[in-house]
Parts: sequence; C-alpha cells; structure tokens
Amino acid sequence: MTSYLIGLIGSGIGPSLSPLLHEREAGFHGLRYLYRVIDIDVLGVDAEAAGDLVRTAQRLGFDGFNVTHPCKQTVMTVVDELSPDAAALGAVNTILFSGNRAIGHNTDWTGFAQALTRGLPDAPRRRIVQLGAGGAGAAVAYALVTLGAEQISVVDADPRRAKALAERLGGGRVRAADLSDLPQLVRQSDGLVHATPTGMAHSPGMPLPADLLHPGLWVADIVYRPMETELLREAEQRGCRTLNGGGMVVFQAAHAFRLFTGLEPDVERMFAHFTDLVTA
Repeated sequence: MTSYLIGLIGSGIGPSLSPLLHEREAGFHGLRYLYRVIDIDVLGVDAEAAGDLVRTAQRLGFDGFNVTHPCKQTVMTVVDELSPDAAALGAVNTILFSGNRAIGHNTDWTGFAQALTRGLPDAPRRRIVQLGAGGAGAAVAYALVTLGAEQISVVDADPRRAKALAERLGGGRVRAADLSDLPQLVRQSDGLVHATPTGMAHSPGMPLPADLLHPGLWVADIVYRPMETELLREAEQRGCRTLNGGGMVVFQAAHAFRLFTGLEPDVERMFAHFTDLVTA
C-alpha cells in the first residue's frame, strides 16, 4: 500500500479539519495517509522557526506540508523552488518534497477563486474591499484579480504590508488604503472579503464595526472555524449575501492532495467529508 506522511504547520491549529479531510479522501484511494499537526504555539516558537521545522520534517521523511498563518511567508526562505503562483504572491501554503528539494506552491488563491465562483457566482466584482494583506490576503487579492475585479482596496493593520501587496500584484487594480478610509470604501463597494485571523476560535471578534455593513454588500470570510463567524452573522442580519470559509478550505485541500499524491480527488466527496466534520 502506498503511504504518505503529510504535515500542517501554523499557529493555533489544533481545531484544524485538514488532517481528517485529507485522510478521509485518501482512504477512498486506498492510500495509507498520515497527516500530522505541528503547532508553533504548542512548541513555544515563533513563525521564524517554521523554516527549520519544515527542513527537519523533510529529513525525517515527510512527503509534504501545508502551511497556514503566520508561516506562509517565513517558509519561503527554505524552499528550493517556487511555483509561478507562489512567487507572484510571495506566500506558500503547500510544500512538496521531491528528492532533496522542497518546492513551494500556493493553493489558497485557486481555493478562494473556486469557492467564490461556486458560492456567489453572480456577485458583482466592480469594487471590493479586502481586510488583510498577509499570506492569505495575498492569495485572495490574486484570486479577485484573476476573476476580473476592477478595483480592490486592501486595508491592513500594517499599512506597509498592504502597500507591498499592491505593488507586488501591480496592474493598478489592487491598491492600499488607510484604515480611516474604511467607512467610505465599504459604503461604495460591492463586496467585502475578510482575510485575517479575527473571528477564529482563538481570536474571536469583528474585523470592522458592524454598522458599516449594508444590504448592497456581499461578504466573504476565509475563516471556517467557526463556520458562522461574528462577521457573517452580523452581515446576514443586515441583509448581506455571505460566503463562509468552507469552500476555500475544501478546494485548496483538494489541490494540495493532488500535488502530494498525483491523484485526482473527488471534490464533491470532499465537500461531503467537510460537511460531516463540521456538523459532528
């Protein structure tokens, strides 16, 4: 039986569904597939240690890694090669070990693009506000550009990071905006995409004042634990169409599974796995 040893590295990832999502799909392909979580909080190290941890895991026989907040950019220093998407984004969420080489990929952007197309297929994309310019934020902005968004205003707690993302993606459609501009931007926008850890189980709360939300706005959140974040709950109460983070996690997992194994996952089956897991 073919076997795989896969890992996930990040902060506060104990509740992640990725291990079971991958392992269940692998079972249908007749694979022995072990997926292990390496939480930097549990280890008592910071994101800068992620690269060393990945390299150690490679020496110990891991076949690949998924990478999540806040390590998507710090691991770039230890990969030997970047896929074109990962290089363009400046963020890695999947690492494939091939011989002695570590190859960095990004499946977040395709995951979000497919999730938005599936969940809000007719959502207007003329003007969009995006909260967050980290590794996940880079992927989301890239996806929005690919889907034809005309103007994406990125707001981040670190204005330099928002500016760097706008410059990296280029083309003029992505621009950095100040936090003070948020009320006007949201009022004038078709959609709001949230791409920060706020709202996760270990970081509850709202990423912006609830009274900025209005019925003409669609709201997408990349957080999936919990599925209904406070942001989505408030948005629904104000008449907004919403998209939770479940679709993104399933599609990016399917793409990562394909990279790790070379096999084609059944995405609809993985959605069924996911629904099963979040309702258990």
